[in-house]
Amino acid sequence: MLRVVKVEQGVLQGIPAADPRITVFKGVPFAAPPVGKLRFAPPQPPKKWRGVKECYKFSPIPVQPSPNPNPPPEDIYSREWSVDPEIPVSEDCLYLNVWTPAKKANEKLPVYFWIFGGGWQVGHTAEMEFDGERIARRGIVVVTVNYRVNMFGFTNHPEITAKYPDAPANMGLLDQQAGLKWVYNNIEAFGGDKRNITIGGQSAGGGSVLFQLCNKESRKYIKRAVVESGIFFNPFHNLFPHHTVEDAHEIGKKFFEFIGAKNLKEAQKIPTDVLRKKWVEWGDFQKSVITWGPVYDDKFIKGDVFTCLERDKLDLPPLLIGYTIDEFLDGEDVKGKQKKKLINTVDLGIRKVINLEEKNKKTGKNYFYKFAVPIPGWDKPGDFHSVDLWFFFETLAKCWRPFTGVHYDVARQICDYLCNYIKTGDPNGKDLSEQKLPEWKPYSNKAPNVMEFTTKSTLKKIPTPEEIKKYL
Repeated sequence: MLRVVKVEQGVLQGIPAADPRITVFKGVPFAAPPVGKLRFAPPQPPKKWRGVKECYKFSPIPVQPSPNPNPPPEDIYSREWSVDPEIPVSEDCLYLNVWTPAKKANEKLPVYFWIFGGGWQVGHTAEMEFDGERIARRGIVVVTVNYRVNMFGFTNHPEITAKYPDAPANMGLLDQQAGLKWVYNNIEAFGGDKRNITIGGQSAGGGSVLFQLCNKESRKYIKRAVVESGIFFNPFHNLFPHHTVEDAHEIGKKFFEFIGAKNLKEAQKIPTDVLRKKWVEWGDFQKSVITWGPVYDDKFIKGDVFTCLERDKLDLPPLLIGYTIDEFLDGEDVKGKQKKKLINTVDLGIRKVINLEEKNKKTGKNYFYKFAVPIPGWDKPGDFHSVDLWFFFETLAKCWRPFTGVHYDVARQICDYLCNYIKTGDPNGKDLSEQKLPEWKPYSNKAPNVMEFTTKSTLKKIPTPEEIKKYL
């Protein structure tokens, strides 16, 4: 097995995964630590090292609140994913992880580059659902990348813009791009094919994928994409404000004042733990999500995916896209009392993208799924946002929920589809046991083929619902 590799910066040693045919390299540096004078700065190249760097454990996670050790019943995400209240947290977090089944460096295996979600405020690659072993077992090199979140990844300020005029904002997205470039330049050492990189993400990770696809520099390194529950279009509420640089400057100035910093230099000297406490005082997650996020800086981001498709005639690569049935439901107010005809606003976003592509006469193959697997548990959660991650990574055994055989069967099938798509751009083919998978046809408005994942995979014709059409 390929346990030792040589990358541009030096030599790395990995360890066997639970399946010894897979090697995992954890905590691989792809950028310089963004600390001290590099706080709020674009990512810088990593330094070289001497000797062999042991990549046996995950790096500290990006700075965010520590997981709640005793989450209340309604805090489903803490119970589901954030289960280690003592996990190390650090601004020195720009590391990635690689799972490879390669035995030698020249195997040219397809690569899956994964970006975690969390509203651009929380999340990390050490979350147990993101174990890449099951995907790697199917002949794929899997990479999961950390990036700065919340204030550390998305603070902007006039002094930052003056110092970095070509990259004034979106440090978290720039981190992702730096990781993608590092992978392109080094993944062949792990047995990967740099010309066959599929970029994937879920929720804000999926939104990040779209921003990377809209960015000309990032687009050079991407062959195809997976966007799970990440195409947001909500005509009722603005979930993620479209901040301009000017907006972000005003927020940055107010925040610097709030933390007691007269300028950027002082803001860079404030201890990390003090800033974490100030984050809570500022308003916690609910205010953070409308404060720090992607900035429309006309540098990295020149528009969202809808604008880029409509205005710039963006040519997207093939997409594997979908949603879970109980996420992001919203609708119009009826006399301020209740909402009628709730629609899934991710479903709406997906259909809007496809409509715009068809208007541009693009013929790329897009594969559309609807996740409706019955989810067990005392909390009766429904198909909540993010639950499909257990299935796409086939990591159900790590979850506390009482999944049964049928759940493992459908997870295996979903992961098979995903891996076939990563390899060729087509999810069809054979499963892990060499049996032919049920056919999954591409989606178009003329042939609205949607793969519905329930207790089995079934291809259905699901035209755009009438209540969605008026928002397209």
